[in-house]
Amino acid sequence: MSGAADASLGPVVEDGLLDRAVRLHQPQAGYRAGSDAVLLAASVPAKAGERVLDPGAGVGAVGLCLARRVPDLAVVGLEWVAELAALGNGNAALNGMADRVRIVTGDIRDAPAEIRTDRFDHVVCNPPFHEDAKSSTSPTRLKAVAHSEGDVPLADWVGFCLRRCRPGGTVTLIHRASRLPDLLMALSGGAGDILICPLWPAVDRPAGRVIVQGRVQRRGPPTLLAGLAMHDADGADTAAARSLLRAGAALDLRAMAARPSP
Repeated sequence: MSGAADASLGPVVEDGLLDRAVRLHQPQAGYRAGSDAVLLAASVPAKAGERVLDPGAGVGAVGLCLARRVPDLAVVGLEWVAELAALGNGNAALNGMADRVRIVTGDIRDAPAEIRTDRFDHVVCNPPFHEDAKSSTSPTRLKAVAHSEGDVPLADWVGFCLRRCRPGGTVTLIHRASRLPDLLMALSGGAGDILICPLWPAVDRPAGRVIVQGRVQRRGPPTLLAGLAMHDADGADTAAARSLLRAGAALDLRAMAARPSP
């Protein structure tokens, strides 16, 4: 499909995740799903037979990576850009997962009834990264929309995730490390036993991203994990990063929390 075009999205190309075990059609210009989606999917403690909601699903990258790792898992994505939702459903079919992964068109402010009245075992989300609401014009409009909170602040994204998750289930988010205080504030009152996993570009560099996971309607203090270094001193992927990004291994945050301190 490389080079094909959608009237609204522009040229659409095929990318691969998990060493191309997951094929992904997405717009050539603007935001394209990559390692953040893989790492987020790896960190969800879902089990076979459970149901996962992915608000802001885009072209379905998180759900497809998660469904590939966990058999018999059902994933519903919510995406307000109809053209991206259509690509996401096409990607589910492309990867032989149309019976387990589907993207519905809608907004977290006015979600379809099937989502608005339901609760899921887990909710996973990669919210827009920037607080400013201004988005640029085509062809980078979709990238701006994907990265900008616009008129839906981060607290509203987190609140929606908490409301759509069953008690005891997990809400897992990935975001810029600088927004960690906002994430913790938004989760407070609705989730506890929160795990914070910094993602270090390398061992000697500050974390640029964090994965944050809480259990809905549970108590317990937050735990700051040792985190994950993505690259070694030579710039190559670490063994841990390779196992996640290429082999599709799970990033077991609970197991990391249980490790004894050195």
